[in-house]
Amino acid sequence: MIDDVTTIDTSPAAPAFDDLLATRYSCRAYRDDQVPAETITEILTTAQRTASWCNSQSWKVSVTSGAGTERLRNAVYTAASTGVADAADIAFPREYRNEHRDRRRASGFQLYDAMDIARDDHGRRQAQMLENFRFFGAPHVAIIHSDEALGAYGAVDCGGYVANFLTAAAAHGVGTVAQAALALYPTVLRRELGLGEDRTIVCGIAFGYPDVDHPINGYRTDRAPLTEVVDWVTD
Repeated sequence: MIDDVTTIDTSPAAPAFDDLLATRYSCRAYRDDQVPAETITEILTTAQRTASWCNSQSWKVSVTSGAGTERLRNAVYTAASTGVADAADIAFPREYRNEHRDRRRASGFQLYDAMDIARDDHGRRQAQMLENFRFFGAPHVAIIHSDEALGAYGAVDCGGYVANFLTAAAAHGVGTVAQAALALYPTVLRRELGLGEDRTIVCGIAFGYPDVDHPINGYRTDRAPLTEVVDWVTD
């Protein structure tokens, strides 16, 4: 373990970066305003600096605005609400165990409590779940996909890209929520976005300006302390 962190020089950028990560949250209610194309381009330009395996830059991004968002929203929501499901290109977790299960449950309880949805109110819980497929009302969505030949490493690269997209958006005052749920409908996404079978759908990112007064945007998830996630190997 590092014994004396006070001796380490800190870049002037470190507090700003830490503040971005500390204040960013998964936004699940948006204003109708479109994000200017120039701002979206700046977010994409920053995210494009993401490090990747052999600099392969494994991601591609389909970004919607205006009528394009509405067309995709309607197609995905219709599929989800009528029970027409695909198999995701990347298998979802087999199960959430131990602390992962506990963190997932805590996050879900926070969401339902913020919306005043009782835990036994299965109708409202189902309706809220379907909001995933309306992109929570966001005016834009970015669908992240990779060359299927790159396999797991392409998906890992895309994960880094997603994290940087979220942080870059926060720096511009743009709200985001990463959505694995959208990857449940790869056939719909390929059809609507003109993607080939050689593209692995990784996830989506809904984004736009947050509706800060909406109760669903009023809670914040916590993060585990380093003692739970870091093992220091010094010998």
